[in-house]
Amino acid sequence: MQVALGLGCDRGTPAETIARAIDEALARAGARLADVRAVASIDLKADEAGLLELAAHLGWTIDFHPAAALAAVAVPNPSETVRRYTGTPSVSEAAALLAAGADLTALIVEKHKLRGADGRNATVSVARMPASH
Repeated sequence: MQVALGLGCDRGTPAETIARAIDEALARAGARLADVRAVASIDLKADEAGLLELAAHLGWTIDFHPAAALAAVAVPNPSETVRRYTGTPSVSEAAALLAAGADLTALIVEKHKLRGADGRNATVSVARMPASH
C-alpha cells in the first residue's frame, strides 16, 4: 500500500512529537514508514523546525500548500478553530488528500491528534494513493 501523509502541528512542536503522531497514525492505517510516498502541510509551516528536522531525517520532501488550496478540499472534520488560525478549515486531512491526488474516499486515517509531553499538538491524516501513482 502506498500512502500520503498530511501533517499539521502547533508552532514549536518538536520532531519527536510529530514522529510519534505519524507512527500512531500509520499503525492505525496498517501502513509503515516505508509506505509513505508523499507528505504535505500548509505553507504556514514551511519554516516549522520540527517538521523540517523530521523530513530531513526521513529523507522526505514536504509539499507546502497555501490555505486557499487546502480550503478547496472536502474533508470529514472541518474545524472553525483551524480556519481562524490558518485560513482553511483543514490542514492535515486536506493536505493528505492533495498529496495523494485523491478524493475523500482515499482518507484511511482522519485527523489523528497527539498532544506531546510539552503540550504541543501534532495532527496526522493518512490517505491511500491511487494505484496509478
